[in-house]
Amino acid sequence: MKNLFKIASLFIATCFLTVALNAQTAGYNFKVEKECAATSVKSQGKTGTCWSFSTTSFIESELIRIGKGEHDLSEMYTVRQIYLEKAMNYMRRQGKAQFSQGSLSHDVMIALKKYGAMPEAAFNGLNNGDKSYNHGELVSVLKAMLDAMRKSSKGKLSNHWKPAIEAVLDVYLGEVPEKFTYKGKSYTAATFSTEMLKINPSDYIEISSYQHHDFYQPFVLEVPDNFSNGLYYNVPLKDMERITDKAVTMGYTVAWDCDVSEKGFSSKNGMAILPAQPWSEMSKDEKKAVFEAPVKEMAVTQEMRQTTFDDQSTTDDHLMQITGIAKDSKGGKYYQVKNSWGERGDYKGYLYASQAYFQLKTVAVMVHKDCLPADIKKKLGL
Repeated sequence: MKNLFKIASLFIATCFLTVALNAQTAGYNFKVEKECAATSVKSQGKTGTCWSFSTTSFIESELIRIGKGEHDLSEMYTVRQIYLEKAMNYMRRQGKAQFSQGSLSHDVMIALKKYGAMPEAAFNGLNNGDKSYNHGELVSVLKAMLDAMRKSSKGKLSNHWKPAIEAVLDVYLGEVPEKFTYKGKSYTAATFSTEMLKINPSDYIEISSYQHHDFYQPFVLEVPDNFSNGLYYNVPLKDMERITDKAVTMGYTVAWDCDVSEKGFSSKNGMAILPAQPWSEMSKDEKKAVFEAPVKEMAVTQEMRQTTFDDQSTTDDHLMQITGIAKDSKGGKYYQVKNSWGERGDYKGYLYASQAYFQLKTVAVMVHKDCLPADIKKKLGL
């Protein structure tokens, strides 16, 4: 009887141990293998300004990396200047251009070079008692004004159109201070950029990977938000991934332009995955299960990237910041990603994007030129 009791006790203990081990290994259980410095998660509110939030965060990480310390830069100072740039582009193209809230990472660098930068404390883009960002009305007003000015100009624009646009920006976003004090020193936007930040926009390039352009050559990416005709270096998929991996491994973050329309993208679950099984063929339980434990994902090819770009199932939806590389419980590779939708979801504003998701749904990345592997840099002529 005693032996039987001992056997039963051992069996029960073994069962509890097995359950405990399964609890530790079940699910994704992401383990971050390399993590780069990043500032706190922000919220873009109800705006299409992810491009500024992600790339500004990218610059903030660069400041930490080069030893300049942590700074909270103004995303909306950049947004304001780019709205003006977009207005000028729209008028120069006689209304035959996109005028919207969206832009791309290189526009942040354009603004930094042309207009300088400001800390959040000097200009936060909230005016008239606003507590959060919502640019729907602002952009509708600006677009209507631009169209009305063109229509009434009768072939020659007046000298009033640009000051009128700037006045509207002042009303909605606030007036830009000529000077401000930061950490006990007086700056203008220009001197803050050159004396405090010392970030050289020319050090940063954008990388993409599509077959309709020659590899290892620059091209203008054909997406609506590329109003400034920014140049991207075209490389094969494997090289785009190598560049991203090397950047993170070296301690650099990456600005990530991607598509978030897939059902496998879930800010609530803090994940972006690309299951091999089509969503249309999954049961309700199977759809739930893909966010609970690793599943088999698509084997992505260069041809698949081209097909989804051309049929527009991959579009330029959203920009975020890659801050690390992680593995799931089965050894699958993921990118740790900082979003700009506030501290929501299981990872408080962060998410994990699988290797397959990155391979298929990446539109482009921005990196420091020093992150390029030597062979790729040589092929690009940099």
